[in-house]
Amino acid sequence: MSNYHEPAEELSQEARNFSRALNSLKEEIEAVDWYHQRVVTCNDPELAGIMAHNRDEEIEHACMTLEWLRRNMPGWDEELRTYLFKEGSIAGHEEEATGGQEGASGGKAGGDSLGLGKLKK
Repeated sequence: MSNYHEPAEELSQEARNFSRALNSLKEEIEAVDWYHQRVVTCNDPELAGIMAHNRDEEIEHACMTLEWLRRNMPGWDEELRTYLFKEGSIAGHEEEATGGQEGASGGKAGGDSLGLGKLKK
């Protein structure tokens, strides 16, 4: 089964690489979740330690893939610089970055809006 939603032959090599990275990131994060669940439910401390080590390796892999995406895929660098390694409200950083203006999705930062704008005139 293909991971592509568009015909693979119509995708550039760059688009295929982006897809490879994004799918790898999803798989690494899923593995982090699986290992973490095993760690917190394991009653054998030595085995839990091994699985915690494995979980942390998966975190490393995810971070490496994120860095590749930051360097190569449009949008990642700007967004990561906006939200990572900041103090205070995570959601508040969007308002700070946009000056309280509407975000790229068209909705106000925060609130209950889905960013779709008005559907009726």
